[in-house]
Amino acid sequence: MALSPDEFDSDSDLILLTGATGYVGGRLLQTLEQRGARLRCMARRPEILLPRVATSTEVVAGDVLDRESLGPVLEGVKVAYYLIHSMGASGSFEENDRLAAQNFAEAASEAGVERIIYLGGLGNEDEELSAHLRSRQEVGEILSARGVPVLEFRASIVIGSGSLSFEMIRSLVERLPIMITPKWVMRSAQPIAIEDLIIYLIAGLNRFGSQSRVFEIGGADQVSYADIMRVYARSRGLRIRMIRVPVLTPYLSSLWLGLVTPLYARIGRKLIESIVHSTVVRDKSALQEFDLEPMGIEAAVRRALENEDNAIAETRWSDALSSSGALPAWTGVQFGRRMIDSRSIEVDVLPAVAFQPIQRIGGDTGWYACNWLWHLRGILDLLVGGVGMRRGRAHDENLRVGDTIDFWRVESYEPEHRLRLIAEMKLPGRAWLEFEVTGNGESSRITQTAIYDPVGLWGRIYWYAVCPLHYFVFSGMLRNIAKAALLNDERTPAETSQ
Repeated sequence: MALSPDEFDSDSDLILLTGATGYVGGRLLQTLEQRGARLRCMARRPEILLPRVATSTEVVAGDVLDRESLGPVLEGVKVAYYLIHSMGASGSFEENDRLAAQNFAEAASEAGVERIIYLGGLGNEDEELSAHLRSRQEVGEILSARGVPVLEFRASIVIGSGSLSFEMIRSLVERLPIMITPKWVMRSAQPIAIEDLIIYLIAGLNRFGSQSRVFEIGGADQVSYADIMRVYARSRGLRIRMIRVPVLTPYLSSLWLGLVTPLYARIGRKLIESIVHSTVVRDKSALQEFDLEPMGIEAAVRRALENEDNAIAETRWSDALSSSGALPAWTGVQFGRRMIDSRSIEVDVLPAVAFQPIQRIGGDTGWYACNWLWHLRGILDLLVGGVGMRRGRAHDENLRVGDTIDFWRVESYEPEHRLRLIAEMKLPGRAWLEFEVTGNGESSRITQTAIYDPVGLWGRIYWYAVCPLHYFVFSGMLRNIAKAALLNDERTPAETSQ
């Protein structure tokens, strides 16, 4: 009988989630909390995880390499998610994975856990697998050897904003319009969207039984890494050319990836050693057992990009920068694929007064600094077929979403608080300019943020080329907006006396 992935029954049963600070675990954590699960998370450093969980989620200290720490963690647990592996660790990650699985399986058996749900890796056991894939499958065997039924999902590449494989693909395509590709880019895989993977993991909560099972899961398409890169390029409006070479060892490939992607060499080498094996679904039983039609690679990539756009629209950059500890350099900082130049200033006026110069920006008022540069940029935009600066603005004081301001358009507007503009000039990418005013009493903080989503190598070159101008123009804009706010305050004594 098919199992619906929407049948999750929130009751008094306790669920343990390990690996909640990882990519899949973090996504699963959010979904379990949204579904009202009674949830406990284990972390070696609970203080790192605590700010990320809901108040109803319990966070406890534990380490799978410390057998004694697992007893209290597993007490009262009915179902445990095991989402731990040591690919990023130095030394023998296989031995660490083996010891961790043995400790967890023994502790789960002693605690009376009824099921372990484990995420492993696809790979044909009849072949000589890489150390990484071999270890992932060995962990599943060890977990089930102590009597607790294990529901093991074996997956290939995970496609989602922030996933390891997706970030590697993104960096290669965005930074290398012409790339030398080894044979491993043509190996077959069956990538799965992170949303579909989470549905499988949630559906596993309802599947109880006395026998361990292994399900191979994947998306609708069997493709190569080269195919995925082409799909990503099409989604971003890029053209790429791949030049095949017969020999490029995993070691050399990992060094190459370390230069052009966020992966460092150790992770890159282990990832490539797994890529050289075909990772496709051979056993189709998951499609019959679970009521799910996984999406294909085109939809998975599109969803990943849409999720990033949604996240960028909801981000308050003043909070994001301070919480991350990232301080803007003259070239800005990077969040995902986007380049961020954010700066703030304090001004001793009410927030409503601080926002007035922002509300009047552009058109006849100008841009508060280097107006001649803004007009020069408008002329250059006209020369390449853009809208230039000739549109001005519809009204000197009032704003609405959809209004044009020179070569910008109002994308979001919250009176006396936030203005977000999206650029309509010709660019090798997408750009936003955002102003936000916060404060209480008679003091306000004005935060000005330039956000740029470069498309391809030329998009990144453009950003770094204009960064020196940004440093002077945006700094001057912010200072002069603050000065204009103070002048407005002097002109409205009735407001300052309130």
